[in-house]
Amino acid sequence: MEERQVPERYYVLLQELQAIDFVLVELTLYLDTHPLDGNALNQYNHCASERMRLAQQFEMEFGPLQSFGRSYSRYPWQWNDTPWPWQV
Repeated sequence: MEERQVPERYYVLLQELQAIDFVLVELTLYLDTHPLDGNALNQYNHCASERMRLAQQFEMEFGPLQSFGRSYSRYPWQWNDTPWPWQV
């Protein structure tokens, strides 16, 4: 399989996704012990929406983030394009 040049934007979007995933994990843990905190819940929902937007943007530009039906693929099948998100 031929290795291709990865644009800087790939790394920028992936880093944004990782950062928002971290925030979502922290908010999830907080909300597990503070389920009535409406402000935290609003923050969680905002971040979840932003995460979906970023993931969709990444996948439109660079291909799927996940396999097994969790992400769509354009034609031709993109899952064998490297690097995969966990490789960078």
